Amino acid sequence: MTIENISSNKVFGGWNTQYRHHSIALNCNMRFAIFLPPQINTGKKVPAFYWLSGLTCTDENFMQKSGAQRIAAELGIAIIAPDTSPRGEDVADDDSYDLGKGASFYLNASQAPWNRHFHMYDYIVKELPELIEQHFPISTQRAISGHSMGGHGALTIALKNPRRYTSVSAFSPISNPMNCPWGTKAFSAYLGNDKDIWKAYDSCELMGTTTELLPTLIDQGNDDQFLNEQLKPHLLAAAAKKRAYPLQLNYHDGYDHSYYFIASFIESHLRFHHQHLCC
Repeated sequence: MTIENISSNKVFGGWNTQYRHHSIALNCNMRFAIFLPPQINTGKKVPAFYWLSGLTCTDENFMQKSGAQRIAAELGIAIIAPDTSPRGEDVADDDSYDLGKGASFYLNASQAPWNRHFHMYDYIVKELPELIEQHFPISTQRAISGHSMGGHGALTIALKNPRRYTSVSAFSPISNPMNCPWGTKAFSAYLGNDKDIWKAYDSCELMGTTTELLPTLIDQGNDDQFLNEQLKPHLLAAAAKKRAYPLQLNYHDGYDHSYYFIASFIESHLRFHHQHLCC
């Protein structure tokens, strides 16, 4: 697998870079951003923090708005931020913001026309880590996190692949997509109308059946405009309690769904993951 450098900027002693490559899983060219901390100069491989962004985002939002590089540089953690969906003129799309490009929901689509390109689950779980570990001094120790749709992606991917990740976290995740407007719209289009198939991409359902437990951290703003209709973290908390799953769910007064919220608490997430990546 080959990659093409698009940009490179030094920050906090490390490097924030963008690359382009052809994805076999997605059948199109893809872009990702990666922050390499200064510890790579010692010749040792560093652990990886994979970040999945939300609806309408790209690989740039988190890297430009979160300020995460400062703490990642201190802790010696690489950050990998993929795009949120396949891209290209021949990639299926929709006029609405919550379906199509920028709205993959990090699953493997089975329905036409989406099934030609929308296999983001395979891309995130298999193809991208293989590419990263081939081209960069990155170890096989991985943590995963995300925001909103990306929080949904991080949770479901970790729950389905607990041995691939040391820990998982999320900001304002879509916790029960089977029972919210964003999720039912996307699942109907990408997966069809069989709700038994939907369960494979729903955190509440997966948390009730998983046999391995991963340390899990979620932060949620109480002033989030999507809290009650779309996100429903209380349902995930109920599923975790029933399963005795190690979920820490924090609510924060005054915070909304924006990157201001993420920037306020990203340090605690990186330090949370660092505890598990380095043990």
